Amino acid sequence: MMHKAGFVSIIGYPNVGKSTLMNALLGERLSIITPKIQTTRHRILGILSGEDFQVVFSDTPGILRPNYLLHRSMMSAVLASLTDADLVLLLTEPNLPFDHGEILMKLRGNNLPLIIAINKMDLLPEAGSGPSVLDWQQRFPAAEVMPVSALQKINLGKLLDLILEKLPENPAYFPKEELSDRSERFFVAEMIREQIFLLYEEEVPYSCEVAVDVFREDPRITHIEATIFVSRESQKAILLGHQGKAIRKLGTRARKSIEAFLDRHIFLGLTVKVEKDWRENETFLRRFGYPSDNV
Repeated sequence: MMHKAGFVSIIGYPNVGKSTLMNALLGERLSIITPKIQTTRHRILGILSGEDFQVVFSDTPGILRPNYLLHRSMMSAVLASLTDADLVLLLTEPNLPFDHGEILMKLRGNNLPLIIAINKMDLLPEAGSGPSVLDWQQRFPAAEVMPVSALQKINLGKLLDLILEKLPENPAYFPKEELSDRSERFFVAEMIREQIFLLYEEEVPYSCEVAVDVFREDPRITHIEATIFVSRESQKAILLGHQGKAIRKLGTRARKSIEAFLDRHIFLGLTVKVEKDWRENETFLRRFGYPSDNV
């Protein structure tokens, strides 16, 4: 039996729904999702396996112009995803301006199969008939352009069929039961960071990083302790809140999210520490799994 398998890099600008799309295609909630831009910082592999196929999706950070070493590292993750990709899935949305950015220029210069999925088409009266579709077709004449809605699951079956059509014949890269290359510790840290994005305003979510210090599975409960790093004392005070009220709310919401993901009871302890200018600290970024920006 013919077996299709390959790596699909999902790239796009912030807030176009890359994580929502990958989660919908997988039928699992792997990537965190919030209404704020720059929620995704790491490249996350999501593995979809069938009897005669395996698609390894790479959910990547949104394309942006770097302001910090952290941002340059995030863009390195996007570029790295293109080096081992068998197919690129570029996600955009209706009427989003076309930008001649470095990464899009690289797409025009390589020979990788390209699918352009225009997300959020359910928001338009006539999905697929807007000028955005024609614009992308003209700029990338060799690409397949398809309107989809990740949230409403419109055309996702057709999109997956198109992806499988373009993937090479290969044996599976991962065991069939695996959903991602990331550890439970990684997803726990991401779920805590997700709740920070949802609960706090202004610059606080963008100034935070989460490290899981303890992950111990006892017979009755899993004991987890994590540290939230921030850039300034004022941000620490906001995270803690008056008499610790804010951090307790964060802990409760994060605990419920993690328990649903792990499907078991957990104890979650949170600590907040100040690490000045961590977004420009190469040693710190390397410690937390961010790639070098020298790709």
